[in-house]
Amino acid sequence: MDRRSFLTDLSRYAVLFSVAPDRWRLPLRTPWADDPFTLGVASGDPLSDRCVIWTRLAPAPFEAMGGMSGNRTTIGWEVAHDEAFGRIVRSGRTIAAPELGYSVHIDVEGLDPDRWYFYRFTTGDGASPIGRLRTTPAPGADTPLDFAVCSCQNYEQGLFTAYEHLVGESLDLVTHLGDYIYEYAGADGRVRKHRGFEIVTLDDYRARYAQYKMDPALKAAHAHCPWVVTWDDHEVDNNYAGLVGENTFESVEQMRRRREAAYQAWWENQPVRVPRPEAWADLTIRRTTGWGSLATFHTLDTRQYRSDQACGDGSDPVPCGAWDDPSRTLLGHEQEQWLLNGLQSDSARWQVLAQQIMMAPYDRAVGDEVVTSMDQWSGYPHARDHLLRGIADRAPGRTIVLTGDIHSNWVNDLQAGYDRPDRPVIGTEFVGTSISSGGDGQEMGGGVEQAMSDNPHLHWQNSRRGYVRCRVEPEVWTTDYRTVDQVSRPGAAIKTASSWRVERERPGVERTG
Repeated sequence: MDRRSFLTDLSRYAVLFSVAPDRWRLPLRTPWADDPFTLGVASGDPLSDRCVIWTRLAPAPFEAMGGMSGNRTTIGWEVAHDEAFGRIVRSGRTIAAPELGYSVHIDVEGLDPDRWYFYRFTTGDGASPIGRLRTTPAPGADTPLDFAVCSCQNYEQGLFTAYEHLVGESLDLVTHLGDYIYEYAGADGRVRKHRGFEIVTLDDYRARYAQYKMDPALKAAHAHCPWVVTWDDHEVDNNYAGLVGENTFESVEQMRRRREAAYQAWWENQPVRVPRPEAWADLTIRRTTGWGSLATFHTLDTRQYRSDQACGDGSDPVPCGAWDDPSRTLLGHEQEQWLLNGLQSDSARWQVLAQQIMMAPYDRAVGDEVVTSMDQWSGYPHARDHLLRGIADRAPGRTIVLTGDIHSNWVNDLQAGYDRPDRPVIGTEFVGTSISSGGDGQEMGGGVEQAMSDNPHLHWQNSRRGYVRCRVEPEVWTTDYRTVDQVSRPGAAIKTASSWRVERERPGVERTG
C-alpha cells in the first residue's frame, strides 16, 4: 500500500502534551474543562495604523474539530497600551467558525504608528496568553528596524532552541520564510515524532500545525513581536512545483485537492492579512510590508507558479534537459511583473525580497564541470537572470534578498546575471539556516570549502541551526548570524557566528565579525 493511501484517524490519539498559559482563567461564565488557547496567539503583517492578531480555539487539538463542539463560538479580543490591560484602546467580539478550523483573524485598525501594544483573546471563562504587537513607523519616517529571519523547523529533527534565544532579542519583527511544518509521516528514532502518517487532508494539516504550535518556544516567539510569514514546499509536499507533486503517480486533480487543504490550513494557522480566495488552491500570498521610508519587504511565493523542476529535480550537471529553456518560470509572469513594478515605484531606502530558495548559483563540482540544484533559482537560469537584470535597472545597491530552504547559512553577492563572470554586483543575499531541520549540523557543509574557488560570489557558509538578526538603518544594513551548536538536546547556548555590513548604494558586503 503506498503512503498516499493512508488517512490519519486523529480521534484515536490523546493529546501529545499541553502547555497551559499562566493567565487563561477569568471569572466569567461558560467554564471550559480544558484551556481553549492551547495553540497560543500571534500577530502579523503590521502597518502604520493596524496589525493582524490571531488565535485558534483547540482545547483538545488532536480530537475531531480540536475538541470543539462543532458550533460557532463567540470570542472577545482586546488591545491595550499596558500589559495589565488598564488602558484598552481597541476591543471587540467575533465568531470562531468550525469551517475555518475555529481560527480568528482580527485586523485591528485605528492604532498609532510606531508603537507597541499588548493583546489577548477571551471566550467563556478562558483568556489567552498575552501577546505583543507593534505598528510600523508612519510613511516618510526612517526609524531603524531590528528583525530576525527564520525558516525550516522540522519538529522531528530537533528542538526549537533557537526560538528560546530569539525571545531575548530586542526585535521589531520576525520574517519566516517557509517550511513552518513538515508533511512527513512520524518516524521512530528521532528527537521528537510527528503524529500519524504523511498528511494529505485538511484535518491532517490542521493537526500537524497544532502539534508544532504547541511547542512552548514557538508560542513564545509568536507572542514576542509581529511576524511576516510566507510558505515554502513542506507546507504542502516536498519540492512541489505548481500542481506537480513529489510523486509523479499523483494526478493533477489529486495534487490540487491536497494543495487546497494545505493552503487553507496555512491561512487558518498564520497571522496574515491575505484575502480568502474563491478556491483555496489558488490562495495568493504575495504582499508588501513597509517600514516607513526605510525599507519595503516584498514577500514572494516561489512554489505555486513555478514550472516543474528540470532534469529529474536533483543536483545535476548542466546543461541538461529543459534546464536552459527561456520559457520556464519560477515566480510566474504576474508575480514577477508585480515585483518589478514595485521595485520601480517604491522609494524606500532598502528593497527587501523575502523569499525561499537561494538566488545566487552554487556550483558544487570542483573544476570545469558545473553541478547545481534544480530546485533553486539555479535550476531556472533565464528566470533568475531576468529578475536580476530587473533589480539592476530599478534598485541596484539598495536590494537585499533574504532566503531560507537549505538548512544552512550563506552570504552571497548578487550580480546582474550570472551568464558572464564580469556582471556587476547589484545586491546582497543573506541565506538563513534552519531552526531545527537537518539536526545539529556542522560549522561548514561538506565540500563547500573545496568549491568556494568556483563560486567567487560566495563569501561564507555555515551549517549550524539558528536565525539571522538584522539591523536596518538609512545608510547601513548589518547582519548577525546567530547559531546554536545542537538541537538534539535542550539547553544549547547561542553565539554570533559571523557579522556583515552593507552600505546603501555601494554594492557588495563586508565581513565585520
